[in-house]
Formats: sequence, C-alpha cells, structure tokens
Amino acid sequence: MDLGPLLTSPVIIQIHALAAMCALVVGLALLFRHKGDAPHRLLGRMWVTLMTVLAVTAFFIYEIRLVGPFSPLHLLAILTLYTLVRGVWFIRHGEVGKHKAAMRTLFFAALIGAGIFTLLPGRILNETLTDGTGGWLPFAIAVALALAVAATYFRNRRKIDGM
Repeated sequence: MDLGPLLTSPVIIQIHALAAMCALVVGLALLFRHKGDAPHRLLGRMWVTLMTVLAVTAFFIYEIRLVGPFSPLHLLAILTLYTLVRGVWFIRHGEVGKHKAAMRTLFFAALIGAGIFTLLPGRILNETLTDGTGGWLPFAIAVALALAVAATYFRNRRKIDGM
C-alpha cells in the first residue's frame, strides 16, 4: 500500500475518501446491530452526516467527465442527498419500514456499489492499494466482499432487523 496517490490528490478527494471509509465502517455497524436504540440513533446521525459530506464533496470532483464537467456520479450525489432527506423524514414520521428501505438502498447502492468502482485500475484508491501497479485485485476483492456482506445481511435480515 502506498498512500502517496491519495495524499497528493486534491484535498476534496481526500475528504471524500475519508468520509467514504468512515461511512462504510459506521454503515456496517448499523447494518448488523440492534435497531432503534440510542446507540443506533447516534450512529445513524453520524452516518447521515458522513453520507452528506460524501455527496457534497462529490459535486467538486470532476475526474470523470461525460457531459461537460459532469458524470453519472454527480447524479448519484443528488440522489444520495434526496434519499438521505427522505430516510430521515420517514423515521421522524414513524415510517420505520420505509426508513429501513431508504437507508439500505443508500448503503448498498450509493456506498458499496459506487465505492467498488473507485477500485478500478487507474483510479486513486486503486493506485493507493496496489502501490501504483493498478491491478484488478482490489476491485475483485471488493466485489467479492460486497457480495458476501449482502448475502449475509439478506440471509439474516429478519434476525438483524428484528422483523
């Protein structure tokens, strides 16, 4: 591992990467622990804050340019902010099922799904993890881990969510 590519990247990318890594850890804790108690609410507030930072910083990253300075990731950032607002609104109005669905969707689609693509060869995180060789191994490992987490979660969802 060589932190050089990440540490020499623009500050906005460093903040984005740090928020993503923290959101991943907090999100995993939220996903696999008891729901609805005080620690869940505290971790949930932390996760919403981290995901907000993640989405807002994405608006200032222009490495992939498909339409002018924009890419599909900018649309994902808008959708992330919208879903965060909806998820918080749902829980504040007692719609627990809709809250769970919104937050699960964000975790698996916006954080895990989009995060996996940061590990493609040529991307900063891939260069950081492969000492600049840019191989496919980090991407392959991330896909395998994401599938394992999803399978474990959805297989045990009733027990985890208390359904």
